[in-house]
Amino acid sequence: MRKLYYLLLLALITQCGVPEARKPIKVKTGSILKESVERNKTLLKQEEEQIRKIIAADSNNTYLASGGGTWYHYINKNNESNYYPQPDDLVTMQYNIISLDNDTIYSQQEIGTITYKVDKQQLFPGLRNSVKLLKEGERATFLIPSSLAYGYHGDKNKIGTNLPVKTTITIIKIDKSQN
Repeated sequence: MRKLYYLLLLALITQCGVPEARKPIKVKTGSILKESVERNKTLLKQEEEQIRKIIAADSNNTYLASGGGTWYHYINKNNESNYYPQPDDLVTMQYNIISLDNDTIYSQQEIGTITYKVDKQQLFPGLRNSVKLLKEGERATFLIPSSLAYGYHGDKNKIGTNLPVKTTITIIKIDKSQN
């Protein structure tokens, strides 16, 4: 009887093997990511071309490149101040959002006057960067590609996907940070 148990135990041990690793069914190559990058590059190129045409057609204003991907021209310039908003400053401002075809999306009255703590509150990236280019009392119009506006999400209200925008920003007051 003991021999039977030993044989049975030996049979069980020899039947159990080391589990083999499963091979992946599908190897991901990142092609979706590559396609997305190419699609975004093409979209940005088209939007920049559209912005260049607007700039070329506007002979009344001199546009400046921000270095951050936007273009702007001054409406009111403050030559007496040399202070630009810094992180943690409180900026009181007004702005609007318009399509590149000059259709009003959000008027300055709809948005109202806001107080923004520089680099500490949520604004779309193009607006966040644009505020830092203006001094107190200045007003400028910015042309912003969709990647720096509301991107492929839009604002889930009036701004659709991949919509480049125009915004006119007025800096009313800059309260310097106490730090």
